Amino acid sequence: MLRTYRAGEGWLHRMPAGPKLVAVSLAAVALAALPSTWAAVPVAVGVPVALYAAAGMGPVGGLRELARQAWALRWVVVITAAGQLLFLGPESATANTARVVAAVVVAGLLSLTTPVPAMLDALERGLRPLRRIGVDAERAALLLTISLTTIPVLARSAAEVRDAQRARGLRPSLARGALPLLILALRHADDLGDALAARGIR
Repeated sequence: MLRTYRAGEGWLHRMPAGPKLVAVSLAAVALAALPSTWAAVPVAVGVPVALYAAAGMGPVGGLRELARQAWALRWVVVITAAGQLLFLGPESATANTARVVAAVVVAGLLSLTTPVPAMLDALERGLRPLRRIGVDAERAALLLTISLTTIPVLARSAAEVRDAQRARGLRPSLARGALPLLILALRHADDLGDALAARGIR
């Protein structure tokens, strides 16, 4: 889920935001489209490992970051694998879970290596041709950027809720954590709305 921008000097950091957005999106879509067979599993594991190791954060740093991203998705893995295992069997469950996680962590490379302003500018440029059919490129780009950057915030809030439960001697659970997480999410939404309103965006 995913962590936001991490400064660096690697080739992926230096790559222009527009081409990077296209390349990362294509890689994520290709991973998500892998077949539901055992043969897809090593591809779904190997591609993210290779990309993170070569992303310019250093082989160790890149793989450490990949591990963080994968750990943040652990509940997605559990829920996806359990549901598919129940209805589709071990092969499809393993392959589908692997390709979903691979697509998400590869997409996470975009926010990890691209500052928000650069991402916003690239999205605006890419959406400008849609103005002919009435799409507000600036607002659409802002919405997409906010969505991408909100995911790590919510993931961090969920981790804070779990840590608070453990500090109180409670076993973390979805039932206990849902309400505090909802409150934190609503507070973040209010702060975000205030920040946008202060900049004249409505």
